[in-house]
Amino acid sequence: MSSGQQLKERAPASRAHARRSRARSTPRWLTPKRIAILGVSVAVLAGGTAYLVHTARENAKAPHTPLDPLAIAAAADPYAPNPESDALKAHAVQAYRKQRLKALRENREVELSPVKIVKQAPGGGGFAPYNFPPGSTPNPGSNKAIGKQMAEARGWGDQWGCLERLWDKESGWNERAMNRYSGAYGIPQALPGHKMASAGSDWQTNPATQIKWGLNYIAARYGTPCAAWAHSQAKGWY
Repeated sequence: MSSGQQLKERAPASRAHARRSRARSTPRWLTPKRIAILGVSVAVLAGGTAYLVHTARENAKAPHTPLDPLAIAAAADPYAPNPESDALKAHAVQAYRKQRLKALRENREVELSPVKIVKQAPGGGGFAPYNFPPGSTPNPGSNKAIGKQMAEARGWGDQWGCLERLWDKESGWNERAMNRYSGAYGIPQALPGHKMASAGSDWQTNPATQIKWGLNYIAARYGTPCAAWAHSQAKGWY
């Protein structure tokens, strides 16, 4: 055999050997199609990561807006029935009745009202407690006049008797009244008191704001003051 023929035979053999070597060094699962898919996936991940980093940076640069207590109060329905609040009201009624019965059995005096007049309005819902100015006094008579006028403006002129008795029982028409057992506050005895912020930011001190909230609550939950009064007589709370 000539040297030329030997070179021709060795060349194909060398190329075949190289192909076998590449086949052994490349994993069988890494096909050209899969390599293309992996390339696209890496590009997508890189782009997503860049987007997340950019978004985080932009959020960090955004100005911080503090929460507004009035916005918080308006976000939730302040008139919707609340099973927890209703249970607390019922418990307060039972606690007062139990205390009164015990006092009668022991032949001692007992506070005739579950309501106390506080020197500091409660906070909550983004509001700080408020200390009433020394020497300032509520005026339940004036509050009743405001309530009567506001009830008539709603078309509830014939409901005044029920409303008057309802809030006589609940708070004595005193804007600083608080239930000793439940913590309900204000003329309508809102529980918690800061629910009344939906009617105005001065809910801690302003009788008109409290009355406005109370009338809205009665309308939403009972329809009329007389229906609310009937519920109060039957259950001890409204």
